Amino acid sequence: MLIRSRRGWELPESAATPEDVYLNRRQAMGAGAMLLAGLGVGTIASPAAAQRVGDVPDPSASLYPAARNPRYTLERPVTPEAKSSLVNNYYEFSYGKVVGPSMTRFQRRPWLVKIDGLVEKPQEMGIDDLFKKVTFEERLYRHRCVEAWSMAVPWTGFPMKDLVALAAPTSGAKYIKMETFLDPKVAPNQRDFRYTWPYVEGLTLEEATNELAFLVTGVYGKPAPNQFGAPLRLVLPWKYGFKSIKGIVRFTFTDKQPVSFWEQLQGSEYGFWANVNPKVPHPRWSQATEEDIATGQRIPTELFNGYGEYVADLYKGRETQKIWF
Repeated sequence: MLIRSRRGWELPESAATPEDVYLNRRQAMGAGAMLLAGLGVGTIASPAAAQRVGDVPDPSASLYPAARNPRYTLERPVTPEAKSSLVNNYYEFSYGKVVGPSMTRFQRRPWLVKIDGLVEKPQEMGIDDLFKKVTFEERLYRHRCVEAWSMAVPWTGFPMKDLVALAAPTSGAKYIKMETFLDPKVAPNQRDFRYTWPYVEGLTLEEATNELAFLVTGVYGKPAPNQFGAPLRLVLPWKYGFKSIKGIVRFTFTDKQPVSFWEQLQGSEYGFWANVNPKVPHPRWSQATEEDIATGQRIPTELFNGYGEYVADLYKGRETQKIWF
């Protein structure tokens, strides 16, 4: 986000691998990985330890597709997966948009999620144990990147307020600090000393319990491909995309406003709030319009990305704060 480089996602649609070929490849590689595991090769010791992509079939696959929640609709077509899967910011792995090839050592199991801080029920659990405590649904959301491009995605997951309920925050909890995994053996760019790893993001408790805040596990009716932030990411459709942290391993409830990853790196351009506003330009480019990655056309950007009816009340009384970046 700090460097405007060549748009790596500007590829012909013919360059995308067909989904049936992609899925068959995963199955073949998974079979090979299970054979190696049976021979004692590549033992895994940590939640985000290194292993080949597509190793073992996702154990949550039977949970998809989930029922779609009709409350959340789109005025535009869903972006084809062949497009959206090639446009992903995931700086732990790549500074370009085509992230998948850089994730060859990433694995999604085992994966532990820790809940701590100002809560009555601190806990640590495997991701599949967490999934047993919630109910999946599909939601259609617009997604707006701070770089002024956008897409529309069918996300599967569960409301973040359900995780907050599991934690039972104390009266002193005002914010939630979230952290992604930290393992430079898996994510090569985590060895880049210019960045303050792990990736950190934060929300107020009111934002986290807003009905739109969504913890995502899948996309397009199946477990999310790795570059989408599997096995657990956040989606906040009224904020710029960098707030939607990927690969989450920790939720800490706190009374102090967290300092997010991009805020630490360049706070003059990327702040805590990051709400979408077409009338407030980024210091280096306009936010008045966005490029639809499915069509290549520029379309007007809406305040709160069109979700003002759900979230505008969250920011009343904060008019003196920098709530747009």
